[in-house]
Amino acid sequence: MDRLAFNAAVAMNEQTLGRQMAVNELANVTTTGFKRSFEAALRTVAVEGAGLKSRFQPQTFSEDYISMRAGPVVATGNDLDIAMSGSTVMGVTAPDGALAFTRRGDLRVNANGVLENGTGALVRSQTGGAVTIPPGVRVTIRSDGTVFGSDPAQPTNTPPLQIGVLMLRDASQTPLQRREDGLFSVSGAEPGSDITNGPVLPNLTAGALEGSNVNALSIMVKLMDQSRSFEQQVNLIKESKTCDESGATMMKAS
Repeated sequence: MDRLAFNAAVAMNEQTLGRQMAVNELANVTTTGFKRSFEAALRTVAVEGAGLKSRFQPQTFSEDYISMRAGPVVATGNDLDIAMSGSTVMGVTAPDGALAFTRRGDLRVNANGVLENGTGALVRSQTGGAVTIPPGVRVTIRSDGTVFGSDPAQPTNTPPLQIGVLMLRDASQTPLQRREDGLFSVSGAEPGSDITNGPVLPNLTAGALEGSNVNALSIMVKLMDQSRSFEQQVNLIKESKTCDESGATMMKAS
């Protein structure tokens, strides 16, 4: 009976990571541009060592990949808000200074006149540098990522001037993984590696934001299943204890 209780306890412990990731996804249901990136399941593995060859125990099997499934797009009317289409991602400068990518498009101009997103990550241009916005300029962003600026004091027929081009990449052929800071990097490559563009032309929708692609209902159902599984493992431990105590009682001398 000790083997049954041991396997049940191991299963409870192995399911912890899956519960943590499900809770994290549920907490990011309303996060702009958030992408699901984790799947976990239990599998049985053979236990090495002395004993029967039929000994197995549960172990968590996980995969970490960015799901590029689109989230809901909401029009905001803000000229600096962008929603990336398909598998398009935008290059930014991570806190450690390395190149990283994101789908978060709530852009703003910081106190230094540099374009950044809602997390404070500096947006990169096609040349790799920052996108600097001159003071007092009204910014518009086209679908190909070209940034234009116009002076509100000038006549309305004055053509806008090009300020720069956002670093947009097509990640349809490139697997991505999540960094510790929440940004994306190329899976299996050196930190700061660039993405080799895929066959689809990167594009975006200005004046809109993409929401999280997490389905709150499916995550809630997953958490309920995990809760039932946890209760089942606890009941197995209790039953094994009861059976063990019953067996010990029968072996007592009358």
